[in-house]
Amino acid sequence: MALIHRTTLKPTKVELLTGWLPTRPWYHGSAAPELVKAGGFRLDDPAGEVGIEFMVVTEASGAYLVPLTYRGAPLEGADHALVGTMEHGVLGTRWTYDGCHDPVLTAGLLALIEGRAQAQAQSLTDTPDHEVARGYEGEGPLPGLGAPVDTDESTEFAVPDTGLVLGLRRVLTPGSTPPEDAVGHVTGVWEHSADTRTRALFAVLRPR
Repeated sequence: MALIHRTTLKPTKVELLTGWLPTRPWYHGSAAPELVKAGGFRLDDPAGEVGIEFMVVTEASGAYLVPLTYRGAPLEGADHALVGTMEHGVLGTRWTYDGCHDPVLTAGLLALIEGRAQAQAQSLTDTPDHEVARGYEGEGPLPGLGAPVDTDESTEFAVPDTGLVLGLRRVLTPGSTPPEDAVGHVTGVWEHSADTRTRALFAVLRPR
C-alpha cells in the first residue's frame, strides 16, 4: 500500500514535466507549456519500494497521460528515461522516471488490465479509484511486455509470443472508447474544464 505524504516537493512534479514534456515525440504543444495537473491514479508496488502514478496533465494543445515512477535510488540502465530528481520533504531525494521504462510500472499495468490490481486514488492512502475502468478478455496471465516504442500519439509494447500489442495513449481523446478488437483496456477520467470531467481510453491491448 502506497502511503501518501502531505509534504513538499522541490521541484514539483509539474515543474519537472514542464521541461521534459516538450522533448517527447508525442507532445504537440509549445516549448514552454503552462501545465495543469488534471487527474490520474496510482498503483501499489507489491514490494512497497516504488511509487507508481499515471498522471494526466493538460495545456493549450490538449491532455497528456504521463506514467511516472518514483524511486529512492537510480534505476540501473534507465538514465535515458530519467525525468529528473525531486527533494521530498519526508523521503529525501526521489528519482523520477518515465514509467514506461520501469518494469515495476509495466508489471502493475498488466496486473490492472487483468484484474489482479486495483487502481488507487491519486492523493489518498488506501483508497480505491472507482472511476478507473478496466477489462480483459484474454485467457490466463500475460507474459510481460517488450521494450516501449514511442509514436506521435502513444507508447506501444509488443507482448511476446501472443501476437498482441499494448498501446498506452499519451495524447488523450475525450470520449474515446476501446476498439472492437480490444482484448483488454483501461479508461480513466480527468478535469476537462473547471466544471467538466471527461473519460477517455488510457490503454488498449489488441492484435498487432
